[in-house]
Amino acid sequence: MTELLIITIIAIIIITSIVKVYNNLINSYKNVEKAKSLVDVYLKKRYDLIPNLVECVKGYSKHEKETLKETAKLRQEFTNNANQENAEKLNEYYNKLLAVIEKYPQIKAGENYLQLQKELTNIENEISAARRIYSIQITKHNTKIESFPVNILATIFGYKKIEPLKFDVEDIQVKF
Repeated sequence: MTELLIITIIAIIIITSIVKVYNNLINSYKNVEKAKSLVDVYLKKRYDLIPNLVECVKGYSKHEKETLKETAKLRQEFTNNANQENAEKLNEYYNKLLAVIEKYPQIKAGENYLQLQKELTNIENEISAARRIYSIQITKHNTKIESFPVNILATIFGYKKIEPLKFDVEDIQVKF
């Protein structure tokens, strides 16, 4: 009777240990998946933000270019032919420009650009942090499945070493 009790206790300890190791392996693998999905989220945010940044810069550059062209044209007309009509055109244009500047001391397109640039910098920092977390989770997971006796059970349960993220140059280049 005591032999049966000892065998039962040993069996319970072994089964409990196997269940605990299995659950730890699942938890470890899920932590790696969660960390990888976090990297994916930030990469997607960056991918979505960059075209907005490009469009903002294009729009602001176009606005700035048109304003400078119009100002230069009117100044040139005034310089070449300083008459009352050209002086009035130039004065009217400057008044409009001053009204816009007074109404909007900081041009909104410039603010949008700065905000998008700030967001991009934040996302780059978040990607870097997420990749560090992912690397840490991979290291923990790989260490766990390579350690004895967990390595035996990991092999039985089909857990394999996870490779760190590798990016090809084509994967990280931004297409404009």
